[in-house]
Amino acid sequence: MIRPLSRTALILDIVGAALLFVLLTPLSVVFYAPQPADTTGVSAFGVSAIVVAGVFMFGGVAIGRLAPGIGLAAAWAGAIVQMLGGFGPLPIDFAILLVLYATSAWGTRRVLWWGFGSVIAGGIIAAAFMVFVGGVSFGTGTGWELVTGGTLLLAASIMALGFAWVCGLLWRVVLRARRTRSAQLQAEALAAEEQERVRIARDMHDIVAHSLAVVIAQADGARYAAAVEPEIATEALGTIAQTARGALSDVRMLLTQLRHRQGDGPQPTLADLEALFAQVRQAGIEPRVTVDPMPPGEPPGAIQLAVYRILQEALTNAIRHGDGAVDVHLAWLPDRVDLEVRNTVRADAPPSAPGGHGLIGMRERAQLVGGSLHTERRGAQFVVQSSLPIGAPQ
Repeated sequence: MIRPLSRTALILDIVGAALLFVLLTPLSVVFYAPQPADTTGVSAFGVSAIVVAGVFMFGGVAIGRLAPGIGLAAAWAGAIVQMLGGFGPLPIDFAILLVLYATSAWGTRRVLWWGFGSVIAGGIIAAAFMVFVGGVSFGTGTGWELVTGGTLLLAASIMALGFAWVCGLLWRVVLRARRTRSAQLQAEALAAEEQERVRIARDMHDIVAHSLAVVIAQADGARYAAAVEPEIATEALGTIAQTARGALSDVRMLLTQLRHRQGDGPQPTLADLEALFAQVRQAGIEPRVTVDPMPPGEPPGAIQLAVYRILQEALTNAIRHGDGAVDVHLAWLPDRVDLEVRNTVRADAPPSAPGGHGLIGMRERAQLVGGSLHTERRGAQFVVQSSLPIGAPQ
């Protein structure tokens, strides 16, 4: 029955209702005052009835947004007091219109229909009161004129009350549309943030995992070679430093994008594959690369990035779990590029986790450009196969 309402809104409603009460209640007394020739004035009972009716009605206005159902009950109480005082329509009845507006604008579904019922019942009661008690006459007062006039009064009463209720209903629709739009925008913002987090996590994994795999492989090799061939150890340390600097630069770029929501920085292309293969060779893995057929033109940037990242992750897995043998095959067909990476898995390597970040990242890379990716263990080999659609060469 009571809605959440801010203190400011409640104070404004109370002050507005009080001002209307102060303005319209005296006007109602004056409106029903006798003609100047009559010195009896309005009776004390009549004034009291108008004041009490006004208190109930504008009390309903004051709490119309806070508790529309209670406000409607208060308006009915004021209307009953007004009729008991023998008064027809008064300026204070403006409060009834405001309460009906509140019931349809902010009331629950039940209160909404209570307001609609009050429109029908109030219109019938008001018309009947004016015809049979209020002394409203129509022409000679014959039966047909009475029926015609009463029907017109009924229609006018229902239209006046119904207009306020319909206006509130329209505002209710506006408020619901605003809430729906707000919820939609919030959901879209959350989805965009989630996509951005996934993209950042995918890029972080691709960069950090590959760089750390190269660094670990070089560090292990340098440790074993330091005793017999110091120059190899020195070369490995240089590779470690170069790889770490590159990874640090990429991580800083990603963190800058995350913090300041800047656009994407430079992304790797097919021209960077040779540098990737060189890093893998320095880590002790010699990839056997076959490209047949060659790209017919310049593939789209998104396809180049997907190929690079998928190869990067597949070669990283080969460094971590393989024994040094890796076969890479690229086939640039007119409508797609087929990619396959095979590496022999070490006997002591742990089984690949189906839900690992690397496999998930490769699959997401392929799906982002409309392609597919499949990974499986075939005997002693681990195979990554992907097919990515491409459009016309640029």
